[in-house]
Amino acid sequence: MTYGSETWSLTMGLLRRLKVTQRAMERAMLGISLLDRIRNDEIRRRTKSTDIARRIASLKWQWAGHIARRTDGRWGGKVLEWRPRTGRRSVGRPPTRWTDDLVKVAGSRWMRTAQDRSLWRSLGEAYAQQWASLG
Repeated sequence: MTYGSETWSLTMGLLRRLKVTQRAMERAMLGISLLDRIRNDEIRRRTKSTDIARRIASLKWQWAGHIARRTDGRWGGKVLEWRPRTGRRSVGRPPTRWTDDLVKVAGSRWMRTAQDRSLWRSLGEAYAQQWASLG
């Protein structure tokens, strides 16, 4: 379920769909029906699986740190620093970008913060916790 999740823009809708799918898979593993009315916490305790939101958030955080620390000149870092030309923008709220949630936790200079691995790792735990507590 998490293949390629490092590159996703995490949105509440995506997270909700993933959590619903994970709970359905856990119920199927245990042979539990929705009609059994067993709480999600109890199902999670029985399966001993990690929350999908927490897993995806930690994978994305690790990947972001890896991309920021790379110095070989590949296009990943260049794409993150690219700014589109100015001009007329479409009406409405802009779509969520990949870096938007990283900036909320690590600040606008997150690529420089990622250079310090211990600081980045400690911020990563807060980032993963933030997504696990939502939904």
